Amino acid sequence: MADLTLVVLAAGLSSRYGTGLKQVDGVGPSGEFLLDYAVFDAWRAGFTRVVFVARPEIEDALRARMEGWPDGLSGDVVFQALEDVPPGFTVPPNRHKPWGTGHATLAAAPVVASPFAVINADDFYGPGAYREVAAFLRRARAQRRLPAAMVGYRLGDTLSAHAGVSRAICEPHPTGSVARVTELFGITARDGAIAGLDGDEAMVALEADDLASMNFWGFVPAVFGLLEDRFARFLEARGADAGAEFLLSTAVNELIAADRIVLEVLPTEEIWCGMTSRADREAVEARMAELVAAGVYPERLPGV
Repeated sequence: MADLTLVVLAAGLSSRYGTGLKQVDGVGPSGEFLLDYAVFDAWRAGFTRVVFVARPEIEDALRARMEGWPDGLSGDVVFQALEDVPPGFTVPPNRHKPWGTGHATLAAAPVVASPFAVINADDFYGPGAYREVAAFLRRARAQRRLPAAMVGYRLGDTLSAHAGVSRAICEPHPTGSVARVTELFGITARDGAIAGLDGDEAMVALEADDLASMNFWGFVPAVFGLLEDRFARFLEARGADAGAEFLLSTAVNELIAADRIVLEVLPTEEIWCGMTSRADREAVEARMAELVAAGVYPERLPGV
């Protein structure tokens, strides 16, 4: 059985969360972080390695967690450095924020050599989602068009009652693959209608049953070369824009259009929850308590 790696994107600034970093905010009954549940679910699904793409200030907390992990599960911590750009490019003096989820994924490239999944540290995806992605990765084989997968959640179940959210909306192809992934911003539900803004700030009407990516992806290692190329193109076009982000969803969409990858959507009945703002924390804490009470998770996770 192939080794599988989980890449956890934990380098965000938590700018909408308020005080503290939501990546290491305890929401479980024993102080578990959401990423602790991710690691536990991945381990149960057969993943053997975890790579955190993190900020230096949370490295100690992450490595302390690793000390209590089960035998057969190893981990590493890498950093998303703003100055880590391809040769010939420089960081603009007015750039202070990270380059985005695509760049964060590339930060893991030097230490990932097996099929891998990518997730956000501040999202809860549900155990079934990890099983689906693990099954995909075990059968994935690098070909001319690389295989990739995204877990698709029902959009109506992924919205925040407290703030607009960004979601990548999946447009299925008749063949069963994904024809397009469109990143939309500020998605809210008002008076029964759901809408968000595209990259040109045009309003887009959405449906509750649309499939949304919550940044849970499955890839083979050869995708890193394709992402490096896309990052260079991004810098050529938008590198001088201090607020522009190299988003993983946008890069995937470009690779679909270029016929370089075939993206499979893995629909799930799992219910997502996450912490976009601090106001979401209470609901997340209640959800984790429910799952522990139902026996889905133990009272204390390994490493906590």
